[in-house]
Amino acid sequence: MKNIMNLKNKTTEKLNSGLIALKVITGILIGVLIALFGISLYGFLKTENNGTFIALMVVAISLSAIIPLNYVNIKKIKKELELRESAE
Repeated sequence: MKNIMNLKNKTTEKLNSGLIALKVITGILIGVLIALFGISLYGFLKTENNGTFIALMVVAISLSAIIPLNYVNIKKIKKELELRESAE
């Protein structure tokens, strides 16, 4: 399996900026998913038309699968940066 993020060919500056961007995006994603899940749960419990809120809850749960993938990529970038620092 070919590595999608070819870290060896990227500069240290690009890796650092990519790491910061990935952390920010993951944080925003977590916040939005928590809000979406909360709104869905509130709507599910307070309204009689539950179809929309069930669908929104499924979307929130499905999109939460992206979070572990982002953490794996963050870990890979940190490991590459640590290897580069130890090699210097």
